[in-house]
Amino acid sequence: MRVDVYNMAGEVVDAVELLDEVFGLEPNVGLMHLAVVRHQANQRQGTADTKTRGRVSGGGRKPLRQKGTGRARQGSTRAPHWRHGGVVFGPHPRDYRQDMPTKMRRQALRSALSAQFAGGRIRLVDSLGFAEPKTRLAAEFLRALAIDGSALVVTPQVDQLVYRTVRNIPKTRVLPANELNVYEVVKHHYLVMPVEAARRVEEWLRRTPSTAGVGAESTPAEGEGE
Repeated sequence: MRVDVYNMAGEVVDAVELLDEVFGLEPNVGLMHLAVVRHQANQRQGTADTKTRGRVSGGGRKPLRQKGTGRARQGSTRAPHWRHGGVVFGPHPRDYRQDMPTKMRRQALRSALSAQFAGGRIRLVDSLGFAEPKTRLAAEFLRALAIDGSALVVTPQVDQLVYRTVRNIPKTRVLPANELNVYEVVKHHYLVMPVEAARRVEEWLRRTPSTAGVGAESTPAEGEGE
């Protein structure tokens, strides 16, 4: 697939070939959904906690005698049906993390990238050469690329200059290529990346033809954001 490459002024200056096996697949929506649910579950802290009747202070004395009052038998004011009593079936600290095979995670990311490409929402640029960390420069850059919605800017590696330039623009986020994930791709309407970042993503997600076995994968980059 041949894709236009823009410069910082929004002008087409070149065209490059992208791998069909990364950007030209039929999107697997079900697999993308599983990957997004997994990502969101893994972000949960799982620290919500409630006190049972055994952990609520007080309630040591029997509130009224067993018989003769005309009221129901009560053993503690910290029983769940009393005000200020313990909580029944409330949340307690737990781990919400979900696992997903590496091949499925990468196929989901390929599907997300292919869906963005099919919708014409990927913008390749020759470089992200901001002179200084000014939000105005980033706004002009995105406007030149005809981006009128949320955008994910993918850098070849961690780039503090790009991050500081873009961070104040609403609904826009910067991620290095090795932290790219399905959730961020489908969350943002546009995907902006230099050609170098696109090549890094291709190198990471392409299948290795020489490896035995169907669907064999290349070795992941260190710290990959799946």
